[in-house]
Amino acid sequence: MVQFGVSAIILVGFVVSAGSAWGQTPAPLISIGLDQAADQGKVAMVMQLFLLTTVLSLAPSILIMLTSFTRIAIVFSLLRQAMGTNQLPPNQVVIGLSLFLTFYVMAPVWDQVNQEALQPLLAKEIDQMQALDKAIGPIRNFMITQTREKDLALLVSIAKMQRPANIGEVPTMVLIPSFIISELKTAFQIGFMLYVPFLIIDMVVASVLLSMGMMMLPPVTVSLPFKLMIFVLADGWHLIVGSLVKSFA
Repeated sequence: MVQFGVSAIILVGFVVSAGSAWGQTPAPLISIGLDQAADQGKVAMVMQLFLLTTVLSLAPSILIMLTSFTRIAIVFSLLRQAMGTNQLPPNQVVIGLSLFLTFYVMAPVWDQVNQEALQPLLAKEIDQMQALDKAIGPIRNFMITQTREKDLALLVSIAKMQRPANIGEVPTMVLIPSFIISELKTAFQIGFMLYVPFLIIDMVVASVLLSMGMMMLPPVTVSLPFKLMIFVLADGWHLIVGSLVKSFA
């Protein structure tokens, strides 16, 4: 982390110095043309860089759709609404915690991808297509373990394809939406279970205020401290994070 910070400071200094020098020297003329390539290897390198840039632009969507991020982020958002603290924790904290928990849950999958696909590719033992096939295997296994058979059958029927003989024959393009639907259902189920105790507290507080004739006082104002107190005393973050991580086992 320290080395990263030093490198960032050096990079910022270089950019600032380059910007000051830019105003003193004439700007170079940049032109783009289409000529016959003398070296086909350069063309292949350019195409690889283009494909790499495209993959990096899709990386957030891949992270959200193929990992545990969806379930974790939805559960934390529903918890925040159930407690009545719509802005606390802030969105940055919720997304950051969801990302780090996603990295923690997906660490065994990424280690398997690194050992079976990335390292052999860097050692030039396999080509890129073989590395891609080996990399998608652990990710598919993770999605299969979290996908309901009902959701998978729905997408297979919508695709109008023959019933696969086993789960390994299900195409990845069918498995991904099935996995997402299952994750959404699981997240909302967990969110419902989180809503129930906080809803009971709101109902009790509202009944007490109504019996006391304090109809002008919003029940949320009174119930919020009680919900926070009970959540802290029960060590809610420990229970919720632990249950979320264990739900992927």
